[in-house]
Amino acid sequence: MKNEPLPLPNLPRRPTFTPSGDRIADIVRAAREMGDDFPKFAVFVVAYNAATTLEKTLERIPREIYDILECVYVIDDFSADDTYKIGHMIAKDSRWSKLRIFKNPRNYGYGGNQKIGYRYAIEEGFDYVVLLHGDGQYAPEAMPNLMWPVLFEGHEVVFGSRMMKKTDALKGGMPFYKFLGNIVLTSFENLILSTQMSEFHSGYRLYGTSVLSVIPFELNTDDFHFDTQIIIQCSALGVKIHEVPIPTYYGDEICYVDGIKYAKDVALEVLAFRMHQIHFIRRSRYVIEAGETYILKKSRYSSHQQIARLVEPGSTVLDVGCGTGFLANLLGRKGCDVWGIDMVEPTRVTKSVSHYIHHDLEDVSDLDLDRTFDCLILGDVIEHIRNAVDVLSGLDRFLKEDGRLIISTGNIAIWFYRLSLLLGRFKYGTRGILDETHVKLYTLSTFRDLVQRSGFKILSVRPTPIPFELVFSSRGKSVVPKIIELAYMQLCRIWKRMFAYQFIIEAQISSLDFSHGEGEITPESGSGPS
Repeated sequence: MKNEPLPLPNLPRRPTFTPSGDRIADIVRAAREMGDDFPKFAVFVVAYNAATTLEKTLERIPREIYDILECVYVIDDFSADDTYKIGHMIAKDSRWSKLRIFKNPRNYGYGGNQKIGYRYAIEEGFDYVVLLHGDGQYAPEAMPNLMWPVLFEGHEVVFGSRMMKKTDALKGGMPFYKFLGNIVLTSFENLILSTQMSEFHSGYRLYGTSVLSVIPFELNTDDFHFDTQIIIQCSALGVKIHEVPIPTYYGDEICYVDGIKYAKDVALEVLAFRMHQIHFIRRSRYVIEAGETYILKKSRYSSHQQIARLVEPGSTVLDVGCGTGFLANLLGRKGCDVWGIDMVEPTRVTKSVSHYIHHDLEDVSDLDLDRTFDCLILGDVIEHIRNAVDVLSGLDRFLKEDGRLIISTGNIAIWFYRLSLLLGRFKYGTRGILDETHVKLYTLSTFRDLVQRSGFKILSVRPTPIPFELVFSSRGKSVVPKIIELAYMQLCRIWKRMFAYQFIIEAQISSLDFSHGEGEITPESGSGPS
């Protein structure tokens, strides 16, 4: 299973004119044209000991942009200097009528301060919030670059990147050790998360509150790697992060980040996310309700591809729990006639399913079908069914005498669940073997027993590896997951019970049910495949 992009609310309408390329002029013109439909942009200034830089930073916001902002709010994170006092003095100036100044009752940390600011943006009904640092390190002059893609390209999350033109970062005064560290750390994060961002570590960001409202950012750290965690959450949600180039500026501001600790925290966090995805550990901040759905796995060793290879071309197939028909699409290419059964609304089912039956899978006793199917498929379905034996033994009446059952399910005894239990952890999630919608969990032994008790003779058992294409979000495009998967598949073949992520059983009816008037079948005529 994989998160699909959450359908986020779009702007009521976009500007109708062709943009000129002058970012400020385009944004101002859009504000005039759209009127009340123009989104509410706010600027959130995080400030800590910024008494000497706050006013200069605010002054650098282009006046034309300031005039169309809904609000600029500064949250002083319990500074030891006069940041809050100076902020109030600035706000008394009539030029800054949209400026609001707040001070935390204690120091909440970089991440903790952002949590307060984003919660405020959501509660105030702003549509978009720009994160700006009060020390002036990120150029306020570049703010139009972040707003423009929202209005004219429909992006919900926009980051300013100093590394899209890497030589400019050095010219802007970025210390070489930070420059090198940024490149190395970003490369590592891109590798592990299967992203292609030029920089993970810019603090100049624009978020749509429609995104923030569904991301559990409150569960993130209060420390500096909050920024990495929210990137991971956007990725988990399926939200594209759009990057725009921004100038680099390093002045005499004080850096409060411990670089070594930050790098360690970031590296551990991206690894933790991948471990969360295979359910070795659980991180509640990455349990994001984005509309879970099954998708077709493209790896040749996946359950979907192996099941498809087991089906003979031109077969008549009954796909129980067909979903929207992703497996039917694959079988349709082999000339198969696919019938589907599921609770999915008929309008969502692909045309590759030639006949669709909208039916509760828990009770198949009233299904009225003939014994005409060459193949009965239950792909990753049986774990959702409580009375699995009754359902399987009830479906066999639709199989031809030499027809085959192809059924798959997850392996609860895979090595990382064994280790998790040893460490006292066993938590359900939104995907994988411990999907919280699963009502039964199987080992190889219990899975075999289920099939045999349902009246089938097992012909073969095939393992599948961990779906590295989903873990690395590669969808079959990256070489690295393929190499890892190939190596892991050898372990599955050596020791199925320990390493297999799923099992696929191919079986045939061991004894036919004559209660529906088929007549007596002799052992010779009903022997089936050997």
